[in-house]
Amino acid sequence: MTKVNPVVVRIAAERIMVEGINPKTGQVYVIEDIDNGEYRLAIENYILKTTEGI
Repeated sequence: MTKVNPVVVRIAAERIMVEGINPKTGQVYVIEDIDNGEYRLAIENYILKTTEGI
C-alpha cells in the first residue's frame, strides 16, 4: 500500500485542471497519465472537492 503525498496530489491535480504540461511527456497532463491507482483516486477526489458545481 502506497502512502499518497498530499503535496504531490495537489500539484498533479492542479496541473490537470489548468491543462498544464506533464513533465514526463511534454504533453498536456491528463488523468490517464496517472498509473498508480491510489494516486489516481486521490487526484480524482481532489479535483472533485475543489471544482465548484460538481
